Parts: sequence; C-alpha cells; structure tokens
Amino acid sequence: MSLDKGKMPDISASGFKFAIAASRFNGELVDALLNDALKTLGRLGAAESDIEVVRVPGAGELPFTCDMLARSGQFDAVIALGVVIAGQTPHHEIIAHSTANALHAAAARTATPAINGIVVTNNLSQAQARTVGEIARGAEFAEAAVEMAYRASALKAKISNNNIKK
Repeated sequence: MSLDKGKMPDISASGFKFAIAASRFNGELVDALLNDALKTLGRLGAAESDIEVVRVPGAGELPFTCDMLARSGQFDAVIALGVVIAGQTPHHEIIAHSTANALHAAAARTATPAINGIVVTNNLSQAQARTVGEIARGAEFAEAAVEMAYRASALKAKISNNNIKK
C-alpha cells in the first residue's frame, strides 16, 4: 500500500459543486469515508450547499449513480464512496474491476471527473485502517475531487477558447 500521495496544490473548492454517492453497505466504514470527505471539502472552501450526498445500496450501484449525477451537469466532480471486503468468493474482485472501469467510462463520457473512492481490501482490519484509521482515504478522495474539478474547469476553458467541439 502506498502512502506517497504527494502534496496537493493550493486549490480552493470555493465555487465548485460536488456530488458524493455513498454506499450503505459496510455503513460504519463508508460513513467514516464520507465524514472525512465532507470535512475536507469544507476545509478547502466548499460551501455545504455546494455538496450533494446520495446514498445507494452497495458499491455496485455507485457507477450508475455517479454517471447520472455527472450527466445532470450540476456538478464539477463526483465522488464514489464504498468499502468492499473480500469474502470466500471472488465477488470483491468483480466489483472492484467493474466499478473502476465504469467510473472511468462515466468520467470520459460526461467530461466530469469521477473519483473512485471505493476501498477494496482483503480483510476488515485493512478496511478499518483505510477508513476509520490513520490513512484517511476519505480526505484523499475529497482532495482529488477538488483538484480534478479545478483541472477540468481549466481544460474545458481551453477547449472553449479554441472552439474545439466536445
């Protein structure tokens, strides 16, 4: 596991709108991700009114929800939050791969950054370390959303200024 995330540029979340789709499955762990993400967005300048949270049953429903939120045109970035823990079948691998691919596709299709905040682990202790423990992935996902909202805005302006069709 890498802890070398680099330093986030000095970017404000002020003026950007964010959607967070959060799974109810593994609720305590996802709630920790969500709370850290909300605190981080606020610390970086996002207004509470500029953040919409949508709860969904499980991680498998996150890509659809993020895609729909992005298609609404109301958000500068969307964040998918979930926790998938390995069991006795390879189901967690299927969910990990399919959700990652679908979130990438949604971002490309909608030109809205979609942050993959689905934590996939081999066991509960790994999941706890990444959600309620020291690693604080929820904060990292929020920071990524802010930076990507900023980057997307700048890139969209370049496209618009060059009269390039989307």
